[in-house]
Amino acid sequence: MLDERKLKVLYAIINSYIISAEPIGSRTLSKHYDLGVSSATIRNEMSDLEELGLLNKPHSSAGRIPSDKAYRLYVDSLLKLNKFILDENKKQQIKNILISETQELEHLLQTSAKVLSEITNYTALAVSPHLKNSKIKHIQLISIDNNQVLLVIVNNSDIVKSTIFELDKPIPVNQLNTISNFLNNRLKGLSFIQLNSILDLGILNELYEFKDILENLIPVINKSMDDTEYIELYSEGITRLLNYPEYNNVDKAKSILSFIEDKDLVLGMLLDDTLCNDIDIIIGTENNYAQLKDSSIVTATYSIGGKTIGKIGVIGPTRMDYYKLINTLRLFSTNISEILEKLSGK
Repeated sequence: MLDERKLKVLYAIINSYIISAEPIGSRTLSKHYDLGVSSATIRNEMSDLEELGLLNKPHSSAGRIPSDKAYRLYVDSLLKLNKFILDENKKQQIKNILISETQELEHLLQTSAKVLSEITNYTALAVSPHLKNSKIKHIQLISIDNNQVLLVIVNNSDIVKSTIFELDKPIPVNQLNTISNFLNNRLKGLSFIQLNSILDLGILNELYEFKDILENLIPVINKSMDDTEYIELYSEGITRLLNYPEYNNVDKAKSILSFIEDKDLVLGMLLDDTLCNDIDIIIGTENNYAQLKDSSIVTATYSIGGKTIGKIGVIGPTRMDYYKLINTLRLFSTNISEILEKLSGK
């Protein structure tokens, strides 16, 4: 356990390094931080922190930089204190942007990743729910304009899948309601796997009056269900990492960009069973992937009805402003959850 003075020196170095990306010396600390001790004392404390593995001394530099161990100590103290307060004005600003850009889950997650990347200047990631084993809760056909119809499918987790398709000719609203009622009576409670089987068995014959419409509709339902078998990954701002000096090395830059562009690798990382908290932070060498040894990943979950269904997060250098990032991700997590609950009618 570090005493209070060592902690003050360590956190001052971390905060300074987050801003400058330059090794920090005792003179910088005494000039910019009121630590209440002399430069000589600060140097002694820095030497002790280095021996404890909390600071590293780069070659040809008199200054020190935080180690991954130091960042872990710092992050754990932030999470333990839990002094994060949601900025309601900022939360509403973000929510207004997300609502204006989306009416369904896919667009919501894609927009969320884009806005998160713009705000943080890091690479942002969003993971969709895996709906393969979900069951049908409700199906509705809604007339949009002329020959266009909106198909809305709600599953038992209240996640909405919506698709627009076109008919050969307009159809009255009362007939759309008749078809919707038929589909609900026939398909409600079925899993998506069972649904495919039922549709393939010839449901057309049971509502032969609307055979032409169903022939157009069934492929749309099948396609919509096929999409749910896969967990989708949305990534934005992949090249933003090149703005940071940590990735100036060409080989290092190629390595991390190649990793981020590999969907299976990224999903494998994000869906790790050990990452199951509201906020998870993996720092540098804690990563199982060599490409991420100089990077950190911060993720937050989003939910419907208190049930976690997906994740959103960022990848950036280990010298992230973790406090600000945690606050920002909590804003997005809360907004996504609230918007999804509104879309689902909760």
